[in-house]
Amino acid sequence: MMSLRHRLACAVAVSLCALPVNADWGVNMTRGVTEISQSVYDLHMIIFWICVVIGIVVFGIMFWSIINHRKSKGVKPAQFHESTAVEILWTLIPFAILIGMAIPATGTLIEMYDTSEAEIDIKVTGYQWKWQYEYLNEEIGFFSNMSTTQDEIYNRDEKGEHYLLEVDEPVVIPVGKKVRFLVTANDVIHSWWVPDLAVKRDAIPGFVNEAWTLANEPGIYRGQCAELCGKDHGFMPVVVKAVPEEEYQGWVLAKQEVARQEFELKNKEWTFEELMARGEKTYGTYCASCHQANGMGLPPAFPALKGSAYTSGPVADHIDIILKGVSGTAMQAFANQLNEVDVAAVVTYERNAWGDTDGEMVTPQDVIRHKEPGARQ
Repeated sequence: MMSLRHRLACAVAVSLCALPVNADWGVNMTRGVTEISQSVYDLHMIIFWICVVIGIVVFGIMFWSIINHRKSKGVKPAQFHESTAVEILWTLIPFAILIGMAIPATGTLIEMYDTSEAEIDIKVTGYQWKWQYEYLNEEIGFFSNMSTTQDEIYNRDEKGEHYLLEVDEPVVIPVGKKVRFLVTANDVIHSWWVPDLAVKRDAIPGFVNEAWTLANEPGIYRGQCAELCGKDHGFMPVVVKAVPEEEYQGWVLAKQEVARQEFELKNKEWTFEELMARGEKTYGTYCASCHQANGMGLPPAFPALKGSAYTSGPVADHIDIILKGVSGTAMQAFANQLNEVDVAAVVTYERNAWGDTDGEMVTPQDVIRHKEPGARQ
């Protein structure tokens, strides 16, 4: 058997080999890219070093007392209690420390919560498991979904540089303008968090929390939902893209044009192939995480769609479930998330995919008629 000396030598050798790896292990908070994020970082470091000094002083006195006043040296313990001087001393010192920490902290917190004079208002709504962004000044809105593929998640493909931190639609903001975020949720509690911008606000159903940022340099800043919100909590990234003002205005015009075109698509004559293609994309974005790409689901929480009564029953019932959800289950209502075109496309896809093809087609006009008052009692 290996001797104790050899075991210790091996342990030291392994530790030394691991040092280069540990040197890259960052545990401090990020400095950020905005003035407020850097103020938060500086405040964090001030309080950190205060805590370090307190620790050194307290443990230094403790160890000095243990070493120099031990029984083996013949030291007799002092007998005293209710010392007025000691009481005053250990009250004044912590009080002074707290005041020294409170002054810079108060100034930073007041600045963090001052959302006045914002030039752009963006409403952020958390859903399981995506974000909706509505630009209240520009009257545009969209959903932002994680774009990391299922193949990457399940190790069938090599993972990308921004694994689980990439989206199909980032939030775009202009450089040099104060942007206010109005954060809420549609279902459960989420948390909108972008470390580089020092923004972290809980998204709570029925409440609106405010936050703000002002980016001085163009860039892409990534974050995540920071509240455990369910099965796909880890698949709910946030991406904020800061661009020059001219580029931002061009993006707004492009989004407004896309919204106009989407509205006109309701009256288009769709072919079966077009609906299937759009439906497959919509299903992959909104449905596949629960019901799986092959339609087999994850029973019992997420039932299979392939060969089910759900996709082979009356079309009106199928549309109704997508629009209104199923009470008491994880199936949420998509009436506010999908337009009539996407609802028609995904219903068409679900009724014809996975070998159940019979050519049944649902059009946007069918969905519009379904939504009319009195259509479903």
